[in-house]
Amino acid sequence: MSDERANLLRYLRIQREHVLGALEGLDEEALRRPVLPSGWTCLALVSHLTYDDERFWFRGVIERDPEVIAAVERREPNGWQRLDPGVAAGEVFARYRAEAALADDVLAECDLDAAPAWWPEYVFGEWRLDSVRQIVLHHITETATHAGHLDVVRELIDGAQWIVQD
Repeated sequence: MSDERANLLRYLRIQREHVLGALEGLDEEALRRPVLPSGWTCLALVSHLTYDDERFWFRGVIERDPEVIAAVERREPNGWQRLDPGVAAGEVFARYRAEAALADDVLAECDLDAAPAWWPEYVFGEWRLDSVRQIVLHHITETATHAGHLDVVRELIDGAQWIVQD
């Protein structure tokens, strides 16, 4: 594995750990409680990261998995951000971890210079990422951004801080 690929995987894993670490110890009620005016919940954000980020970018855009593409084409806009109330928090986290592992498998094997295998122009319009490397960097940024959102919401819920600096 190249140093670049290993570093990309390392930074991606750090951000995923941040997402999960920011929520560690919260009960089911707190994970489902909307805290911000937009109404999203911690579990809905993890579900979004699972499907709209891990699954979509790696198995859809990079790998061109027909199952993922069909799922994207069946969904209404932002459909994966909605969370089925019957799904337990542990299942949401398990799905996130499983999809992250599948994404890591894709990243371990793909050519970082390759163009996306599938690009849904009907989703993005004129905006485009031109290589797997750009997709991975975008994904790391997206995961880090949402980890920051979860930090703020966690602090609003119970005052806990995942990363505390002196």
